[in-house]
Amino acid sequence: QGQLVESGGGLVQAGGTLRLSCQGSGRSFSDLGMGWWRQTHEEEREFVASISWRGEPLYPKSAKGRFSISRDNAKNTLYLQINNLQPEDTAIYYCAANHLAVSTNYLNDYETWGQGTQVTVSS
Repeated sequence: QGQLVESGGGLVQAGGTLRLSCQGSGRSFSDLGMGWWRQTHEEEREFVASISWRGEPLYPKSAKGRFSISRDNAKNTLYLQINNLQPEDTAIYYCAANHLAVSTNYLNDYETWGQGTQVTVSS
C-alpha cells in the first residue's frame, strides 16, 4: 500500500479560495480511484469529491459548483480547489484511494487514507 500526504490547508477568510494537494507514493497512482472527504469532530466523514483513474469526477449535490477535483498522474498528485469558502467548510480534509479505480462516494470503497489537512474558514 502506498502513502498519501495532504497539504494546502490553513486559515482563510470567508469568500476565499484554497487548493489542497495530496501526494501519493508507492503503488501506481494512475491506477487508483481517488477521493476527498472531510470531517469535523461532531460529524461523520463527509464525501466531497472523487475522480476515477480516467479523470471522471463525481460531486455531491451539496457541492454547488464550488469544488473542483483534478489529478496529475505524472506528479502522483491529487488536487481539490474550493472556491467561495464558507465557515461551514471548516473541517479536516482527507484524501483517499480506492483500488477499484472508480469515482465513488461510498466510504468503504476507499482502502488508503492520508492523515488530513485542516481547513479553517473565518467569517
